[in-house]
Amino acid sequence: MKRICILVAVLIAALAACSGEAPRFRGVDITGFEYGGEIALRDTGGSKRALSEYRGKVAVLYFGYMNCPDVCPTTLAALRQAMTELGAEADRVQVLFVTVDPERDTPALLEQYVKSFDPRFVGLTGSLEEITAAAKQFKIFFAKSQGKEPGRYSVDHSTQAYLIDTAGRARIFHRHDATPADFAQDIRTLLGQARG
Repeated sequence: MKRICILVAVLIAALAACSGEAPRFRGVDITGFEYGGEIALRDTGGSKRALSEYRGKVAVLYFGYMNCPDVCPTTLAALRQAMTELGAEADRVQVLFVTVDPERDTPALLEQYVKSFDPRFVGLTGSLEEITAAAKQFKIFFAKSQGKEPGRYSVDHSTQAYLIDTAGRARIFHRHDATPADFAQDIRTLLGQARG
């Protein structure tokens, strides 16, 4: 009987080791779902940028705008802190901020805005049609909301940030309340998978 118990214990351990259990993420695991794809926009210097250029790194993709009163600066601040927590591993991460307000977020202003959070962050822009096409790839909604005064408006938009793995696949999305530790842990997990 003792031998059978030992054999069963060994078999259970072997099955657990071979189960290929998926990693646990703090964000929402969207591995295998139809999120993402190639995007073609311009950086603040006017150079064309494609998401595929960042393969080999974990890319963090966020859609927002400079006049956003709360969620956008809070998310960018959390990402800045996550980069600090990552230390040397941050060299293998690229944060990309796509404006959903190209009318006001000129390339020069967008450059100052993203760099005020972290000099490594990249701002992306384009025509409204190009930005809409990129947003559609990631199921991002945005729309102008007219203010009380003429010419004054805000932009309602989805607030999730996407983590794209080193192979260019959308793997995780974080809601607007993600903490720096949430981002850092999931980025480390994706970087660890790339090494494995």
